[in-house]
Amino acid sequence: MRRKTMADFNWAVLVSIIVAAMCLVMLAVLLAAALQMRPYHDPGALVYFDKSFLQAALRYNRASLLVSIAERFISWAAMAGALLCLWTIFHGTRKPLKLWFHAIWYITSQKNGVSAMGLKQVLGLNRYETVWIWLHKLRIAMVRPGRDCLSGTVEVDETYIGGKKAGKQGRGAAGKTLVLVAVEDKGSHFGRIHLHRIFYASAESIMPTVKKSVNPGSRVRTDGWRGYDKLSSNGYKHIVVRKNADVGDNLLPLANRVVALLKKWLLGTHQGAVCPSHIDYYLDEFTFRFNRRTSHYRGKLFYRLIQQAVSIEPVIAKTIRGGKPNGLNHYI
Repeated sequence: MRRKTMADFNWAVLVSIIVAAMCLVMLAVLLAAALQMRPYHDPGALVYFDKSFLQAALRYNRASLLVSIAERFISWAAMAGALLCLWTIFHGTRKPLKLWFHAIWYITSQKNGVSAMGLKQVLGLNRYETVWIWLHKLRIAMVRPGRDCLSGTVEVDETYIGGKKAGKQGRGAAGKTLVLVAVEDKGSHFGRIHLHRIFYASAESIMPTVKKSVNPGSRVRTDGWRGYDKLSSNGYKHIVVRKNADVGDNLLPLANRVVALLKKWLLGTHQGAVCPSHIDYYLDEFTFRFNRRTSHYRGKLFYRLIQQAVSIEPVIAKTIRGGKPNGLNHYI
């Protein structure tokens, strides 16, 4: 009986076995990742792996298994795209990323912003709530994690967001949202701005916010309200432009102009329909647009928002509906 040699070995069978084994390993990895994600129900996006496919694959021979894997190659490619969405604001979405990119491009290309109803009409979506949540997710991404603080000469003032109401005016007004405004003074033009919602017109609420917005050693220009008296003891060069805090001449023109633009934007783009618990999201969007107002290329804004969207943690809709829990710590 003649001994078998290497020439008699069926290399095609070996190659087929290796390829099949590699495909099974790839399938196992994708299945393990898919178990941690919600299945997609959009036929144009992902096709989740069902039990019938696995049972059929076990009954097939090598050739049939390879054919079945080839037929599902597009679904696997979509799954690979979904894996890229893990731990970003796109996590768990049931819509294709192409629609998200369309929304981001439209938002960044509109100079004055866009309302949820306007974006809903552009995207052709049916549910208003879906677009509303998308917009708030993107507004959260507009604030870069660990963004730089303001420096140099900075004007700091407060304003109240809300319609006219009877009662006390200015600091201490009831039924309105208090916002701290910090603006860099670059001499002949505005610098960057930071906007924050604060709960009380007091030094205990204002000082932590100033520390998060302005670098120590900067010159901070304010009025003579006693809530700013601790600026000097916290490492700032405090410049008082007016000894009293009464309403009078416009001695903080940069901060007051930013306040006027903010209120005009809220009334124009959003018709003033801003819930106080969600005001932080709108402040983030206004800050993003104002600090990039000199950009001549909309593509840079689109790129920047995409870059920041994939660098933050997922945000669930339940959290957005309730608003940001702490106005002093909304760097997300």
